[in-house]
Amino acid sequence: MSCVVCMKGYRISLIRHGLTEANEKGIYIGRTDLPLSAKGESELCSKMEEFEYPHVHRVYSSPLRRCTETADILFPSAELCVVEDLIELNFGEFEGKSVDELINRQDYKEWLKGGMDKRAPSGESMEELCVRTYKALHEIIMDMMNDGITHSAVITHAGIISNMLSCFGLPKIDPKEISCPTGEGFEIIVTAKMWQQSQAFEILGVVPYEKIGIEENEEFE
Repeated sequence: MSCVVCMKGYRISLIRHGLTEANEKGIYIGRTDLPLSAKGESELCSKMEEFEYPHVHRVYSSPLRRCTETADILFPSAELCVVEDLIELNFGEFEGKSVDELINRQDYKEWLKGGMDKRAPSGESMEELCVRTYKALHEIIMDMMNDGITHSAVITHAGIISNMLSCFGLPKIDPKEISCPTGEGFEIIVTAKMWQQSQAFEILGVVPYEKIGIEENEEFE
């Protein structure tokens, strides 16, 4: 691999899907395949008017409808590629339940304490999720490099984005400090050398971007 390719930067905009009815009710949904709610679609359209989303040629998405529908709204002209490992955490027995329904369960209290080995009953651990998110990122980064794509978007879930940033992002961030509202996320950049040697990427900031108005543009003319 040439030095030029090793140092070339590849940008990825990590974006959380729009709202579902379960999100609105505060219910845990991991693998349940719900569509966007009417409110979720409306909020995404409002954010497109208020903010600027990146211009990308390819979008990588979780296979779940709430993500593919978000991709269709935010990036209607971009090529859509489904990546199975971008699917949300498996919440096991906590799936479909609210915090109020779980708050008195001892296994739920233990799970909330965190830790790489913690999992919901019949669910997925953080360690397993970390391995899976690495596979997804590696697949995406290699695909971008092979096809010469310098900026893509990833539409996935809050748990996946938080795991990516805390496990592979620089500077290091405590996952408890990561907030990712629906329709928003983070922009990262990675080089072949950084990924191959350190399995890491640099966190650049948040997406979508603030729109630059006409008056602000005139200052630079």
